[in-house]
Amino acid sequence: MDLPVGIRTLQRTDRWVGGPLCAILTLFRKIFEAAGRPGPRQFRRILFVKFAEQGSTVLAYPAILRAIEMVGRENVYFVVFEDNRFILDVMEIIPDGNVITIATHSLFGLATGALRALLQVRKIGIDAVVDMEFLTRFSAILTFMTGAKSRVGFHTFFGDGPYRGDLMTHRLLYNPHLHTSQMFEAMVEALTRDPSVLPTFDFTPSANQPLARFRPSLSEVAEINALLQRENPRIGSAPLILLNPNASDLLPLRRWPALRYVELAQRLLERYPELFIGFTGAPAEAAPNKQLAEEVGSSRAIPLAGKTTLRQVLVLYTRSEILVTNDSGPAHFASMTPIRVVTLFGPETPALFSARSPNSTALWAGIACSPCVNAYNNRQSVCRNNLCMQAITVDDVFERVKRIYDSLKSTSGN
Repeated sequence: MDLPVGIRTLQRTDRWVGGPLCAILTLFRKIFEAAGRPGPRQFRRILFVKFAEQGSTVLAYPAILRAIEMVGRENVYFVVFEDNRFILDVMEIIPDGNVITIATHSLFGLATGALRALLQVRKIGIDAVVDMEFLTRFSAILTFMTGAKSRVGFHTFFGDGPYRGDLMTHRLLYNPHLHTSQMFEAMVEALTRDPSVLPTFDFTPSANQPLARFRPSLSEVAEINALLQRENPRIGSAPLILLNPNASDLLPLRRWPALRYVELAQRLLERYPELFIGFTGAPAEAAPNKQLAEEVGSSRAIPLAGKTTLRQVLVLYTRSEILVTNDSGPAHFASMTPIRVVTLFGPETPALFSARSPNSTALWAGIACSPCVNAYNNRQSVCRNNLCMQAITVDDVFERVKRIYDSLKSTSGN
């Protein structure tokens, strides 16, 4: 997702405007909110706050299922940035009308959109809110302003992260050793506990969590096959490996050098004469995507950026054998399909953010300064030279892809 406002602008606004607002609202809370934190209470409607990072929304699937188990599908709601609604619609886990969006075309639009969202939430009568953003002030403010009596979120008890006031009733400690999907599950479970015992509570997250599944219609599969046929009439039902250079990533440090995708494609095409390579990407990446495909120097390299909708990209995954991508949304979208995924990690760690699918493989160089982006630094880094991604060689990726593809061929042959 490419936010029109800009990620740095949002981060600065969150810090310099959100910080003081959190302090003011905390004072307001201490004066006017009933003394003492509430014990476990009954609730009928649960709201999730998860503005950005659609991949994280996929990781929240087990947590959403737990909320549905508590209050029913029709009583689970989401507040998201407008550009992040897509994945919730694809997951089909809650009613369409329960997704409340906030536009991000400008800071003014963001503010007015947040106000409209708050009015809508208060009209619904939300009892409990789960703030799944990592220590951001904006989400803490919105969570508090919903008026919900039960509010779950991360709290910095000893200054061990960005200040966001004291606006939650159920305060949890962010655990950098627990996978994100398990952390989200724990947040929902915290609603069943007495807030006075938190952040300590006797809950062990599931080791084998359920996975979201994407099931395209036959007509959607036919559309993708027709698209591939138009792009290259020779492809037929030939095997297809997808490369996702992700030139518009929210965190540029996560990018793998573009020319390495070219070399990887060349080596794969040379080794497997039956194979086709597709370069995927957002519409804004169409020009560089096409250039990379041309540099491969083969008619079996197909540029696909900007030629599909987001939903069609997921359909394309069901038609393809392997996806190679950096740590970004596509790695998690693909986990909803049968495709094998090789994900390249650098500034962030697969221990927390890898897809949970057994079809997913993570490559991480593990150099001393990696990971450098985390919840405590608001996902910012002083790094301007992503050696952690450059340390992952074409040989590393080629060998891993070759191993997976050979295994698929062997299984298909048998």
